[in-house]
This record gives sequence, structure tokens and C-alpha cells, in this order.
Amino acid sequence: MLVLSGLSLALVLSLLPGEADALKDGECEVCVSFLGKFYQSLLDNEVKLNSADIETALFKTCKEARGKENRFCYYIGATSDAATKIVNEVSKPLSYHAPVDKICERLKKKDMQICELKYDKQVDLSTVDLKKLKVKDLKKILEEWGESCKGCAEKSDFIRKITELMPKYAPTAAKARTDL
Repeated sequence: MLVLSGLSLALVLSLLPGEADALKDGECEVCVSFLGKFYQSLLDNEVKLNSADIETALFKTCKEARGKENRFCYYIGATSDAATKIVNEVSKPLSYHAPVDKICERLKKKDMQICELKYDKQVDLSTVDLKKLKVKDLKKILEEWGESCKGCAEKSDFIRKITELMPKYAPTAAKARTDL
């Protein structure tokens, strides 16, 4: 009898939400940031907060998402090439104004990869020496701008393209640079 009551107590305690389930600082940063911006856009655009309208808006937003945010959309099934679909795990809680961090906690239980997404560190273009960056990082800068470098074969080609486009995409950094 004592063993049975001990097991039932353990079962009850394991089902109760605890501190271990709460997100730590910086955890799920892409999820929290993306869903926070998304929820605010729903409020700003006065979208009806029902599951169907939220899902429609989510698919539209995810179609335009880039980088880590696009990967987040893939994980929840809001992209056309996604293998799984847990969009309702986002739309239903948002429809009744659940906090974004709580939604991300639930998503973490469904798929750990969602909370492993982290934003790349941003390069300060006003002070960085482009010649010291790797080609991969130079390509990433162009990709963030939605540009590509066709015919670029060497590092200097990528640097030239970035310096050409910097006044358009990062005007304050372009003005701050002295080597232009």
C-alpha cells in the first residue's frame, strides 16, 4: 500500500507544471521574438483573433520570413515544404491571447529543435574590416539584404559588392566607414 501511494504521488508530481518547464533567459529566442512580432502585427492590422484567420496570417508571414525565422516556420509546418504541421499549437493559444513564452514552452515539448534556434550575431558594418571576414560571412550579409553576387569568384568580389550596396541597405554604416 505504501509503495502504491508513493507511485501515485510521483505520478501527480510529474504531471504538475514545474520550474523545469519554464523557459530560461535567452532560450527559444527565435520563437519568442517571431511570435511576439507576429502577435503584435495581428493586433496592429486588426485581424480577427480566431484560429483560421491567425493561421492564414501566419502562412502569409512565413512566406516572407528569412533565415532563422523561416526555419522556425518550417518546424511548425507553416511553409509549403514542411513535413509536420503543428500550426494549430500556435494559432489556438494566440486566439485566446496566451503569452508568447508559454506558447514556446509548449512548442519546445513538441519539438526541441524549435528552442535550439538562435539568431546569428549581427556584424557591425560601420567598424568591421570586411577583408578579415570569411567569404561565408560576406555571403550571409548579402543574403540578409536579399542580394546575391553573380559571377563573384574571389573574396574581393564579395567585398566590392557589399561596399556598393551598403549605402542602400546600411546607410548609417556606409557614412561611418572611412575606407569607402
